[in-house]
Parts: sequence; C-alpha cells; structure tokens
Amino acid sequence: MSGVRVLASSPILLLLLSLLMASFFDTTAGQIGVCFGQVGNNLPNPSEVVAMYKQYSIPRMRMYGPNGAALDALRGSNIEFILDVPNGDLKRLADSQAEANTWVQNNIKNYQGVRFKYISVGNEVMPRGPGGAGRVLIQAMQNIDRALSQAGLSIPVSTTTFMGAFTDTYPPSRGRFSDEYRNFLQPVIGFLASKRYPLLVNIYTYFGYKNGDVSLQFALFQPSNNEFTDPNNQLRYRNLFDANIDSVYAALEKSGGGSLEVVVSESGWPTQGGPGTSVPNAEAYVNNLRLHVQNGSPKRPGKAIETYIFAMFDENQKPGDVTERYFGLFNPTTRQLKYGVKFN
Repeated sequence: MSGVRVLASSPILLLLLSLLMASFFDTTAGQIGVCFGQVGNNLPNPSEVVAMYKQYSIPRMRMYGPNGAALDALRGSNIEFILDVPNGDLKRLADSQAEANTWVQNNIKNYQGVRFKYISVGNEVMPRGPGGAGRVLIQAMQNIDRALSQAGLSIPVSTTTFMGAFTDTYPPSRGRFSDEYRNFLQPVIGFLASKRYPLLVNIYTYFGYKNGDVSLQFALFQPSNNEFTDPNNQLRYRNLFDANIDSVYAALEKSGGGSLEVVVSESGWPTQGGPGTSVPNAEAYVNNLRLHVQNGSPKRPGKAIETYIFAMFDENQKPGDVTERYFGLFNPTTRQLKYGVKFN
C-alpha cells in the first residue's frame, strides 16, 4: 500500500492522469458558436459585432462569405471562425486552380491572426442549384483544399448540407441520403473521410414542428408523447434533434462516412412570424440545445456536438418565409439580447 501512496503523489503520474482526463472530457467541443448573417440594412458594423462576441464570451462565429471589415476585426480575437465560400463562387473556383489560389490568398492568407476553424465550400448546395453548384462542388472543395495546402495553411475544408438531403429518417437508423443528393455528395463524403474532415449540417427542429411532423414539446427538448424507441437498435429518442442527427450518422454509415464527425452548423428557433414562434419558445430551444449537445446523442453518447446557433441578429431583408427574419438572438437596433441565454 505504501507503494501506491508514493505513486499517487508522483508529479509524473499526476501529469499523466490530467492528460488522460483531458482526453475523456473535451470542454471546448460543447461550446456554442453563433452565425453572423448579414442580410439586413440595420445591422451593427462588423467591428461592433466582433466586440459583441467578445463581450458575451461567444467563442465561435460562422460567416457566409468574406467580409474584409469583419476579418480585420477578428484578428487576434481568439474567436474560432467558419468562413463560407458562397455558392455563386463554386463554379469559378472549380474551373480554375488559379482562381482557388487567389481566393485563399485574398480571404484567408491575407488575414493573419484570424483563427480559421473550417472553410465551408457552399451552403445547402442542391443537386440542380444555380450555376450547376451540385455538379462542381467536389472539384471546388478539392481546389480550395489544394490552395490552402500550397499556402502552408492547415484548415479543414468541408461543405454544409441540411436535413432536406436525407430521407427515411424515421426511425433514425433508416436514415440515408436521398438518391439525387447521394449522387453528388458521395464523392464529397469520400473526400471528407480521406482527409478526416467533418461534415457540416444545418438542423432545425422548428421546421419539423411547423410541418406537423411532431409536437412542440418534442421539438423543444421537452417531455412529450412523441418519444420512441428505434426498433432496429433499441435506442431511445426523447427529442427531435437527437432523431435528426442520428439519422445523419446513419446515412453517413451507409455512404462510407461512418467515421465522420458532424458539426451542427446552424440551429435555432424564430421569435415571430409563424406557428410556435415566440420569445419563450426560442429561449427554451436555444438553452436546451446548448446544454444538450454537451452530452452527444443516443448513437454517440458522451461525444459533445459542435453546434452553431442561427443567428446573431434578426435580418430584415431575408427572403422567403417571414420566420426567416426573426431567428436572431439580438435585436440589431438596440444590440440587446431578446431573451436570456448563456453561451458557455
């Protein structure tokens, strides 16, 4: 017994134990990021926005295209940053390695001191999207990845898809890519698996509720009569978010991407504009999500899910459904939080 006491007090053993504990508990993976959308005419300027991220201790940002003022403000901020390549640029970057090299130089290499976490080549690219984005996606990703490597930068390259790319998602173990999405995403999955890069996926339980698929409570992480057990693996599902992300994992397994990590690159709840929209519901969703993703999903328990809330501000010029304009955490005019949320 005396030998055990000596070992327990050994500085070397204590160091090893601390490293072992760190490997089991990743305290950063569960931290919430926030997307900075800019489709509004009343938004704070980018330097003010970055200052707000610092003020509220928001550790991660996603932005949907290069913005020089925002990138300048991010220098030295220690904010981890996802930068999107806009869908409209994909064909040009796929057609020319030189264009991809220039894009990386102008928007990444020139901004030393910015903590680029991922480059998302396209957002919710569709099989028959404008400019043939689906047909050129994999080539654009490969060209950007090559350009980063040639510039001496080690930044994972991915793309962002959404739940519309998947089908047979109930029960989650049946999840798969729909045929038209699988046709152009299959080489993307192979590329990501070979590089050990994650796949980014936008997941909104609000739309499952709005479409009448589930109850409000099931979408908000609250007890409901929609809870179920997947008969194929006996995993228990108590909310729609878990069912959605586990159907993504199942689809990846069927497509050779079972090893991939999934980053939830957007999720949120609108405060007005449609059924179930309210400040209390948005507050419940965001805070429940923030706590829930720290513990993983039934299929990958204990594995924190890197997650980004959409969005920093209401965006009064967003097209489409009225709810699209009211996903903001902050009022863009007053700069005040619309409801209580802790980011870490």
